Amino acid sequence: MSPAFDIDPTRGQVMITRFECPSFFAMVVVVVLHARIKRQVAQLAEGYLGAVMLRDWRARTVLSMSLWRDLDSVYSMGSVPRHIYASRVPHRLGINTRAGVFCYAGDWRQVMFGAGQPKPSPLEFPTDDR
Repeated sequence: MSPAFDIDPTRGQVMITRFECPSFFAMVVVVVLHARIKRQVAQLAEGYLGAVMLRDWRARTVLSMSLWRDLDSVYSMGSVPRHIYASRVPHRLGINTRAGVFCYAGDWRQVMFGAGQPKPSPLEFPTDDR
C-alpha cells in the first residue's frame, strides 16, 4: 500500500518555531514576547488563524505553533512591527531557534491508507468567500 500525498500550499500551513533557551530568564522573555506578538499578529496579519505555545520548563524549550490559511499568509508576518522587533531578541539572549513550515498533504485517510475521497483541509471554510 502506498500513501497518496496531495501537497497543496493553498490549503493551510502550520508554522512551528522552536526556542531552546539557555536560562529560565530567557525562556520567560520568549513566553512574554509571544503573548504580546500574538495579539498584534491577529490584528495585522492576513490569513492568520491562531497559535498555541508549548513550554517545557525543565528543558527550557518553547514551541510556537501557528495556523495559516495558505502559504502567502505566512509572509504577512513581515507586516507586523512587534514580530519584526521580537525576531531579533532570541539571538541577543543566546537562544537557539529553528523553524519549519508544514504544508497540507491531504485527508488523513489518503495519507495514512491511500484510500478515501479527497476532502477539504480542516483549515478551509465551507464557503471560501471570507
